[in-house]
Amino acid sequence: MLTHDAALEWISRWDRQQEGYLPDREERFTALIDAVEALGRPDPLVVDLGCGPGSLSARLLDRLPGATVVSVDADPLLLSLGRAAYPRLRFVSADLRTPGWSGSLGLDRPADAAVSTTALHWISAADLPKMYGELATVLRPGGLLLNGDHLETDDATPALARLERTLHEREAERRFAGRRPEDWRQWWDAVTADPAFAELHAARTTAGADHHGSESPLLSQHAEALRDAGFTEVGCLWQRGHDRLLCAVRG
Repeated sequence: MLTHDAALEWISRWDRQQEGYLPDREERFTALIDAVEALGRPDPLVVDLGCGPGSLSARLLDRLPGATVVSVDADPLLLSLGRAAYPRLRFVSADLRTPGWSGSLGLDRPADAAVSTTALHWISAADLPKMYGELATVLRPGGLLLNGDHLETDDATPALARLERTLHEREAERRFAGRRPEDWRQWWDAVTADPAFAELHAARTTAGADHHGSESPLLSQHAEALRDAGFTEVGCLWQRGHDRLLCAVRG
């Protein structure tokens, strides 16, 4: 059985490997949670899309202990880590690419915000409009989508896009001084090698939860899909290089 302490250790290692790709990860978390807090409710209802093991959800509750956070992911192994580590969170197994996913959330009122970090680029450009359209049905008017991710602008401003990537890489070099943490693949290889995760890894394979490549890497793909879904304002609240916090307001 996965213990609380073991889950926290694996999640700490997960966070470290994520920082290898996102040297400003904690700053982006802070900006995102600032935006949720700025809604002015001490008890916001927040849905975390593609929550992984719950890193963002846990930080939200630390800052806003009166919040209700519903954490959604399709990966059984990451969900098991989150459930063992963060008993105050409610984790839901659902695939955002499958229509009807919002029915499993069990919300008793419209959500004030939906948040995500380094997850929604896995959804294909063809599936984004359906996912955002369904998301709009569970957000209250004026509710926010807050999506922190690498979002590229090569289709609109290719020279700026190259500069954004350069700035990001320079910051990573300064932060890690040539000693970057293990990468995403190495983390998963370590999990696979641990006999304690054998059943969960098999379940993950069956669920098709492994990801390969970025399916919707462009900022324009997300902005267009959000506007088509009825979000009236779409823009970036925070940015460092091509790492952005995209915000959209439900009309």
